[in-house]
Amino acid sequence: MNQKIRSLTGAVAMVAVTLGAAGTVLAQEYPHDSVTLVTHSKSGGGTDVFLREMVKHLGPYLGADFVVENVRGGSGAKAMAKLATSPADGSIFYGTTPTFINTSLLSEPEYTYQDLMGVTNVFLDPQIVYVKGDSPFNSLTEVVDAAKADPGAVIFGVTTPGSLDRQVMEKFKALTGTDSPIVTHDGGGELLISVLNGTVSLGIGEIQELTAQLEAGEVRIITTYTDERLDDFADVPTAKEQGIDLVVNKFRGIAGPKGLPEDITAKWEAAIQGVLEDEAFKAWYEAQSLVPFFKNTSDYNVFLEEFAVGQQAFFKEYGITDD
Repeated sequence: MNQKIRSLTGAVAMVAVTLGAAGTVLAQEYPHDSVTLVTHSKSGGGTDVFLREMVKHLGPYLGADFVVENVRGGSGAKAMAKLATSPADGSIFYGTTPTFINTSLLSEPEYTYQDLMGVTNVFLDPQIVYVKGDSPFNSLTEVVDAAKADPGAVIFGVTTPGSLDRQVMEKFKALTGTDSPIVTHDGGGELLISVLNGTVSLGIGEIQELTAQLEAGEVRIITTYTDERLDDFADVPTAKEQGIDLVVNKFRGIAGPKGLPEDITAKWEAAIQGVLEDEAFKAWYEAQSLVPFFKNTSDYNVFLEEFAVGQQAFFKEYGITDD
């Protein structure tokens, strides 16, 4: 872990990229000098960190500077509304995660994921379970045993009600036969605080939200919801290794207002493929255990629809929705 997440304040922060320092990288001529990237995540949350780090390196590949804007409220509903009512001219985009699908399916917002269009996917983000550094829990098996002995003694922390980790907890409870309380939060940063102050026993999150605290020993990872162990955390067993058949693939990508022209999406496709090969950016995302998972515009929109269908089936199976 060789890079610390810097604390950022304020809803909007400008990240300037100097094209002249790009060396041999040839920037494309983009229709706008400045592009806004919207996230429903608060400062320090997974999407906020991902976007702010990526735009430090993306500028030379697209030929633009970037503003990252945190649009909070409704588990992504306000952010989706902002995008859906913005011009489809390449000046504004949205950092996608499963939350914007789940919020669309669970809360009937005025604008949904179907009012946006996928542009490109960038990563799969391994989901991990973490505890406070001095927590008595050293494995997920111990958590399950304690929750079965006294459900109220183990409090699970997740982010927003529409988040993927909230959904994961429902499946976890069904697989393990536990029924401990689940506390939702306003984002990954708020959840981290609850773990650190003991409000919740553990949290589900992403590594990039925890870098500084992991390095300081303030939190520990006790399992990963991945098929195989993460290279940077080779001593941490997967949930499957602990007898819980649960694997989670959280995507991170870019969406825009519906109707973006093909020349705009083509430039984003090329830029994202370029920045994924950028050595400086690669050093960062490999340290965060992020897995490159590029999809072009056409494939990404198919992927999002298939994911939504799967989510609808999940919500019905676990009694979260009636249809």
